[in-house]
Amino acid sequence: MKIALLHDWIIEIAGSEKVFKEICEIIKDGEIWTIVYDKNSLKLLGIENRKVNSTIVQKFPFSKKLYRYYFFLYPIIVEQIDLSKYDIIISSSHAFIKGVLKNSNQIHICYCHTPIRYAWDLYFDYINSLNPFFKILASYFLHKIRIWDYISSQRIDYFIANSYNVAKRIKMTYNKDAIVIYPPVDVESFEVETKKENFYITAGRMVEYKKIDIIVKAFSKLKDKKLIVIGDGPNFKKIKKLASSNVELLGHVNFETLKNYLKKAKAFIYMADEDFGILPVEAQACGTPIIAYRKGGVLESVIENKTGLFFDYQSEESLIDAILKFEKIEDKFEPYEIRKNSEKFSKEEFRKKFLEFFKKFF
Repeated sequence: MKIALLHDWIIEIAGSEKVFKEICEIIKDGEIWTIVYDKNSLKLLGIENRKVNSTIVQKFPFSKKLYRYYFFLYPIIVEQIDLSKYDIIISSSHAFIKGVLKNSNQIHICYCHTPIRYAWDLYFDYINSLNPFFKILASYFLHKIRIWDYISSQRIDYFIANSYNVAKRIKMTYNKDAIVIYPPVDVESFEVETKKENFYITAGRMVEYKKIDIIVKAFSKLKDKKLIVIGDGPNFKKIKKLASSNVELLGHVNFETLKNYLKKAKAFIYMADEDFGILPVEAQACGTPIIAYRKGGVLESVIENKTGLFFDYQSEESLIDAILKFEKIEDKFEPYEIRKNSEKFSKEEFRKKFLEFFKKFF
């Protein structure tokens, strides 16, 4: 039985790439396909010695940096990927690769991280961030992509969602049902620290929808509370200008540094409406409670008043109220109970449930 393993692109290593790495380790004889890849990223995923096929985008000018700007070409490009020799297609997708063509004898299983967010639920956030000329162009192309994305989704035989949050989005967008298998979190690489220090932490890529700027502005009003901010991205300079002396931006750091701060922080702050959210689970694996916006995948990974607290609005005031509430009850959060909750999202759980599902086809 020949199996093709697909992922949108392998350039930066984020949550979806970690899921794909686990799928590749489970199905060791699967042949890998992607739109474009970076050789160093293949090494980081441990798949540099496997056969990795890419598309014509690999030869485009500055493709490793500008691959996102070629989005309007991807419907045509992914439909040129010839997978006719495979019996089973397994795609890991948050964008375009799941739109490959298949024949009636093939089975396509898609582990869907989300329908294309900037074409669907984040469309207006994305469009309104552009100047008038690019707004018109993007509106036209994204309209065409939505039509193609819906049509191509109907070729998929089975959807797996990374959360009930995304399963609901798949049903609304594609009118397709999905089973839920939570993404693998490497909880075994984190240890519990019971002696917390007097600072808060937030981390993530500095892009608009993560709302890290709101977190920084909130702490700039809470002068007596320290915030550590880890991560880089296009909004880094903008966010740095908002920071007061009690807010420290570290930029990109290595894993050991991130883990050390997650272990010692009194709480992890999370403002994003995320598909699932790996970092809140990693923080819980350290026994660190979460203070999070009450929306998205975090509702499935955080237990209110046991492993964290929620706030209701993506605003400075709502976050400040939650922090003040947390400080009145922070002694009630038990680090080892928080850690126990994180273990539901381990790599072992992912492998077990993925294999249970995949065995149906043998």
